[in-house]
Amino acid sequence: MNKAAVPVQVSAKKIVIAIDGPAGSGKSTLASLLAKKYNYVNIETGAMYRALALKAMEAGISLDDSESLGKLAGKSEIQLQPLPEGNRVLLDGMDVTERIRQQDVTDAASRVSVHAPVRAWMVDHQRQMGLGGGVVMEGRDIGTKVFPDAEVKIFLDAAPETRGSRRFLQNQEPSSHAHAISEELRRRDDRDRGRQHSPLEAAPDAVLIDSTHLSLDQVLEQAVQLIDQKMRR
Repeated sequence: MNKAAVPVQVSAKKIVIAIDGPAGSGKSTLASLLAKKYNYVNIETGAMYRALALKAMEAGISLDDSESLGKLAGKSEIQLQPLPEGNRVLLDGMDVTERIRQQDVTDAASRVSVHAPVRAWMVDHQRQMGLGGGVVMEGRDIGTKVFPDAEVKIFLDAAPETRGSRRFLQNQEPSSHAHAISEELRRRDDRDRGRQHSPLEAAPDAVLIDSTHLSLDQVLEQAVQLIDQKMRR
């Protein structure tokens, strides 16, 4: 007698989707699209570091002063409010969404993020934000440090020249130059990969997606296939 086919079950549990990768690889765009598809919360860890860097700049604190930056983080409130067009970033109740996207803050965030006290504070808060799942979290150390047990880990990468070209097209400042942007991305790569605390690296169980020769739709398709497979039981 033929047995009835057992239907494939999809887990109702909300999972954690971790997306890591270097600057300009498209993490934020992919995370936003996945959050909308699965009705998850998109947690931009980069925005959190930018917000703290902005506060340090405005307070006149050296970006190399690890102790002072750690204390500043402990006195800060950083919130991400999901909106249809993307996250609204609040720093101590003030909307800094647009300001933290400017180049000087982006550069400062890369320097602030290397300090152990800052990263310890950020990791603790990011874990609290992702407690219970239902989040897409992107950054540099999500799969290795923040959520090493995340159900889905993606390491999104692309050739430096490709990342530089994409960042150049996104940059609205007329004074920007593709070569200069590519060089800055290389410097950020060196800082991120060479820092002592939580360096940028793919988790052993992360799935690498190299988007150098892929369209956004193709990257999204690969990510969705991976996530759907993980969700099925």
